[in-house]
Amino acid sequence: MPEITEQQVRERLSTVKYPGFSRDIVSFGIIKGIRVEGADVTVQMAIATADANVPRSIKQEGEAALAAIPGIGNYRINIDIQAPAQQPAGMGATAIPGIKHIIAVASGKGGVGKSTVAANLAVAPRQTGATVGLCDCDLYGPSIGLMFNVRERPMVTEENRIIPIERCDLKLMSMSFLLDDDSPAILRGPMVTKYTQQFLRWVEWGELDFLVLDLPPGTGDIQLTIVQTVALGGAVIVTTPQDIALLDAKKGLNAFEKVQVPVLGIIENMATHVCSNCGHEEHVFGEGGGARMAEQYDVPLLGSLPLDIRIREQADGGNPTVAAMPDSDLALRYRDIARNTAARLSLQAERDMTGVPNIRVVDD
Repeated sequence: MPEITEQQVRERLSTVKYPGFSRDIVSFGIIKGIRVEGADVTVQMAIATADANVPRSIKQEGEAALAAIPGIGNYRINIDIQAPAQQPAGMGATAIPGIKHIIAVASGKGGVGKSTVAANLAVAPRQTGATVGLCDCDLYGPSIGLMFNVRERPMVTEENRIIPIERCDLKLMSMSFLLDDDSPAILRGPMVTKYTQQFLRWVEWGELDFLVLDLPPGTGDIQLTIVQTVALGGAVIVTTPQDIALLDAKKGLNAFEKVQVPVLGIIENMATHVCSNCGHEEHVFGEGGGARMAEQYDVPLLGSLPLDIRIREQADGGNPTVAAMPDSDLALRYRDIARNTAARLSLQAERDMTGVPNIRVVDD
C-alpha cells in the first residue's frame, strides 16, 4: 500500500474553496499543520471569523477531500476559531453596529477614477450574496448619485435617522442626494465633520457584510474624521500608472499607515487602452507603476483595470459596469479585485486576533 504524504494531503485540501471566495483554503493560509502517521492524518487549521457557517463548511468539505485519498485511515480536522477584531484606527474609533467590515477606497489625487472603482467594487460582492452599502464621503464633489441614477431625496425615520437609497441591491448615501446637480456644497471644517459623522452614524444601514466608503482625494478633514471615529477594516488605494498620480497615491498610503489603518492593496486604474477600431493596446499613462508601488510598500497589487469607453458610458448612464454587463471581461476584473480585497481583509483580521478565547471544532 503506498504511503500517504503531507504533500498529497495538501494537494487534496487545495481543492476546497474558502466559502464565498474563488481561492482555496491552502493558498488562503489557514492550514497551520499536517501530521501523517502511517495511514492516519490530522490537519490543524486556524480561522478568524464571526460566521459559524465558515468553519463548518470548511470542515465538511475538507473531510470529504481527505476521504478521497486512496488508502487513508483515520482522519480528523481541528479548527481553531477566533473572532475577528475590528482595526482600532485612531483614538475613539468604534464599529458601526450591524456592519461587519468597513473598507475605505482612497486616492492621493482626483481624476484617477476612484469613485467609478468604488461603485463597481460595491456591486461586485452583492452579486455573490453579500449585503453591501456604499457611502459617498466626498461632500464637495459627490458623484454616486449620477453613477446610480438617483434623483429622489432620502426619507427619514421618526427618530430622524436617514433611510439610504437602494439601487443595484446596494444601500447608498451621498451628498448628491441632498443637493441639486449644479448646487455646490459650501461647508467649513466643523460642518464637514458633522455631515461625515451623520452619513456614517445616522443612516439606517442595517446589517451589512461590507460598507464601502468612497473617500475624497487627498488627506484632509474628511479622511481624518473617518479614521478617528470609525473602525476601518482597511483601505485600498486607487492610482493610475502615471508618475504624478503615484506620487500623490504614496502620500495617501503613508497617511493611512500613520493612523494605523491597514492598507489592503493597490488598484491600478487606466492601466492600458485598447483602441475600439484597430485593437491596438498601449500604456497611455505609463506601464507598471502600480506594481512598482505595491512592491515598494510591500502591499499587494489587487488588480489592474483598462481605460475603456464602456466603463465611462455606464458610469455616466447611472448603471455601473458590473451591474450593466455582469458577464463581461470588465465585470470579471472588478469581481477579481473585490475577491482579492475581501481575502486581504480576512487575512488582516486573522493577524489582528489577540486576546480572544479559542473555540475548537474537532471530530467527536
